[in-house]
Amino acid sequence: MSRQIQALEDEVGTALFLRHTRAVELTSAGSQLLRATGVALERIDAAVRQIRQSAAITTWASFASMWLIPRLEAFQREHPDIDIRIDASDATVDLATADVDLALRYVVPKAAPAEAIRLFGEQLTPVASPWLLKEHRLARVEDLAKMTLIEAGDAHRTRHLEWLTWQRWLDQFGHAAPPGKATRGAKAAVPHKLTPQRWLYFNYAHQIVQAALTGQGVALARLPLVAESLASGALVEPLPHTRMDSPLAYWLLVAPRSALRPEVKAFCDWLQQQAADTREAIGDVPDPDTVDHLD
Repeated sequence: MSRQIQALEDEVGTALFLRHTRAVELTSAGSQLLRATGVALERIDAAVRQIRQSAAITTWASFASMWLIPRLEAFQREHPDIDIRIDASDATVDLATADVDLALRYVVPKAAPAEAIRLFGEQLTPVASPWLLKEHRLARVEDLAKMTLIEAGDAHRTRHLEWLTWQRWLDQFGHAAPPGKATRGAKAAVPHKLTPQRWLYFNYAHQIVQAALTGQGVALARLPLVAESLASGALVEPLPHTRMDSPLAYWLLVAPRSALRPEVKAFCDWLQQQAADTREAIGDVPDPDTVDHLD
């Protein structure tokens, strides 16, 4: 230490300490330097502590607003000393170079990196507000012909996201025998496709669900993202027997340089517990191979 002090005094060009037999004291120059550097050192120390006790997460906007953010308050109660920074963007970042610790992604299993942790899969299901269902009866698939159907306007442009469209759902559930043609015990008549009263399109999943919450129509929703709304009664699943499996799933990736940091590990553990609760709520099958099918 004495060598470092001597080197600092040589750099400054004046004595910073008065050396006595059993003690030292600051010179006037030393006191001036201490006052000047004290605030800066405190700021540096605070910045280092903040960097060490924070976790940066990248995800997409709809997942952040519909699933992650509503749960964050519970994590902050458990870990009040850990700061969270969320970067909500549709752009995929490289964890090896980006300034983030964790990534939450939404892809088919074969597109997920080998080190990715599966959080949960999903099913698609029609949902509507209870107020809309008071005004319009929706007990059968055929009743959708009187409704406005809400979906993503750009889903048809992407192969995997096309699985989230009403067209996929209607291909599976939307065939009904023409009125008066169904005969009990007889061979079913040639079906015709159900056509809704009108369509309403949005860009993002949270916009689609918000429109459904306000009674603007029936949305084909991703079950993990609306499980809380269904549990609270804010949304109703009028046709629960028509859930459709999606090949997409939700994944957690951890930057290799961040994996051993205690605050990142704490967030990962908490996130996986939240995911387990979601899997239980939606009846998710944990084996990703059960949804790894594309045509």
